[in-house]
Amino acid sequence: MAELIHCITNPISMTQCANTVLGLGAKPIMAEHPMEVREITEVAAALLINTGNISDSRMEAMKISFDTALEKEIPIVVDAVGVACSKLRRKFVLELISKKQGTFLLIKGNYSEIKAFAEETYRGKGVDADDSLPPNEIRDISKELSITFNAVILATGAKDIIADGEQTFYVSDGNPMLGQITGTGCMLGVVCATFLSRKPMTESVIKACGFFGRAGEVAFEKVQDREGKVGGGSFLMELLNAIYLMDDKEEKWIEKN
Repeated sequence: MAELIHCITNPISMTQCANTVLGLGAKPIMAEHPMEVREITEVAAALLINTGNISDSRMEAMKISFDTALEKEIPIVVDAVGVACSKLRRKFVLELISKKQGTFLLIKGNYSEIKAFAEETYRGKGVDADDSLPPNEIRDISKELSITFNAVILATGAKDIIADGEQTFYVSDGNPMLGQITGTGCMLGVVCATFLSRKPMTESVIKACGFFGRAGEVAFEKVQDREGKVGGGSFLMELLNAIYLMDDKEEKWIEKN
């Protein structure tokens, strides 16, 4: 039976995320009412929490689901969208992850969001990353956070950084168009959750990043015109097609130090 992936995510990318989970052969559910999320999380194979659009009701549901996943030892992905631009989001996510025990936890964010965890005074503009942040700085921050929270840290950017407290990995696949379409970061979050539902280990996060990056490359190759230009709508369609049709066996993208 296909794995059930419980995604409490933002409505901006909900359809894209649901189709991504389906494309990976799993089943999505986007339940977010506080009165039903406990029983839904209890039977899920992984939980994704995404703070891209928060409300009192959604935050309460996230707390309940997070606690339930801890109790049932279900792998959790916390996609910390916007923690670099909102004190509310940063405080909320920190309160969640500080309770972690007994289950696999992935904390995901772009370079700015990961930096914001380490520096309370750091601020970003909106939910996009600051492209000027040096990867070596984010690598060091990711290593420290992975130890502090006993979690795997995924810092996304031109070069994705994955740190698990023992080793650091880099994934360089992808295409700049992935940063030009709303919701692709959220899609990567559900790819990670789906991969972790099958094998809750660091290797699954690495493979998820490589898979999604390669899907972006395939999509770009499919739709670019003679001048190398690509329309956003066509790219998104081919990105979903690639997710449905690709396998996840290629591992050429992995670097380690």
